[in-house]
Amino acid sequence: MSFEIQPGATESPVVLHVPHGSRDIPPQARERILLDDDQLRQELDLITDSHTGLIASRAAEDARVRPWSFVNTLSRLVVDPERFPDEREEMRAVGMAAVYLSTSHQRKLRNDDPRHTEDLLAHHYRPYAKAMTDIVDERPIILDVHSYPSRPLPYELHATSNRPAICLGVDDFHTPAWLREAAAEAFAAVGDVDVNTPFSGAYVPLKHYRQSQNVASLMIEIRRDTYMAEPGGAPHDGIDAVVRALTRLIDACQSAPLA
Repeated sequence: MSFEIQPGATESPVVLHVPHGSRDIPPQARERILLDDDQLRQELDLITDSHTGLIASRAAEDARVRPWSFVNTLSRLVVDPERFPDEREEMRAVGMAAVYLSTSHQRKLRNDDPRHTEDLLAHHYRPYAKAMTDIVDERPIILDVHSYPSRPLPYELHATSNRPAICLGVDDFHTPAWLREAAAEAFAAVGDVDVNTPFSGAYVPLKHYRQSQNVASLMIEIRRDTYMAEPGGAPHDGIDAVVRALTRLIDACQSAPLA
């Protein structure tokens, strides 16, 4: 199983989504990765949203009404569940669509083998997408928990953009004003907050994407130096402020004006 669902309160409309927090790579995927063990460890340090699972679990525990959590248990180097699996994905330009062919430093990660790509999509991407779709059918507020490095990596398409303590990724169809405003207020205590920089948009399952107005989504990108030692080290005391901010946002969502 490539994901774990942690149930929350029956009445909670919130799903905490943690898509990039794992470093786990199963043997059948590892054998196709061209990096040696040391190179792979370094790549995982750079590309993994370390400790986002811890942030989400602590916030879920502290919330007045416990949200549901949907956690990717595999590394994004296996599949990236938030990328489009086809030509709609802009990150295809740097070899990082749903199945990555390139590393964060634009080295070759795996050979471009359509059969292997299809195998990864069939075994991991599509079951993950279906399960996420099913939970969003019932819990229509997605809080998508990510992190990003304080300095840009070569793969980034918008590397010269502002890098605030908190980047809020919004979608003009799926991120209502109340959610954006509640997040900006909640995370102000962590540091500066900006919108759609250096990353933009918010994840919504394809069934609902631009179809279901009642599905609300927000991407929360936490700059890593605010809560951990970069590139892949331990969390520091700053994690407490991040957890409190996410908890406040979860609480604000419980009485959300859903369509």
